[in-house]
Amino acid sequence: MTVITSPLPDKERRIAGSALQATLIDLLDLSLVAKQAHWNLYGPRFRSVHQQLDEVVTTARDYADTVAERAAALGVSPDGRAATIAATSGVPGFPAGWTKDTDTVGALVRAFSAVIGRVRERVEETGPADAVTQDLLIGLTADLEKQSWMFQAENAGTSGPEV
Repeated sequence: MTVITSPLPDKERRIAGSALQATLIDLLDLSLVAKQAHWNLYGPRFRSVHQQLDEVVTTARDYADTVAERAAALGVSPDGRAATIAATSGVPGFPAGWTKDTDTVGALVRAFSAVIGRVRERVEETGPADAVTQDLLIGLTADLEKQSWMFQAENAGTSGPEV
């Protein structure tokens, strides 16, 4: 049951809604991973990586809100509860405790890779169902890929782990 009337037929609403819900979860978890990394970071590049992590959190949270509101506009109730995030996120886990700057950057590169791959699949899935949702996911992908590039560049040429 929905209290919001969808502009889409049921099949297209389900496709778009599923893609938006999964994206919401990945974005919320990405913001949590980035904050965990932000709080536990150490190393010679602390300041630059620390600030970069704040940018990730802002991007993820802003898009999460936009994605959730798009779902609601389609008559799909967004679910961003902690239990839902824990049960369904596709973002790789982040270790507890202090984390060296190169390890943090490597973990974020892996997180971006996972999220970008999943969002790119959703771009393809939503194309035939809802061009507006697809457009939102395309814009998100561009911003995530920009952040990923910056983190990859952060570790280029260091003696840190391969990413």
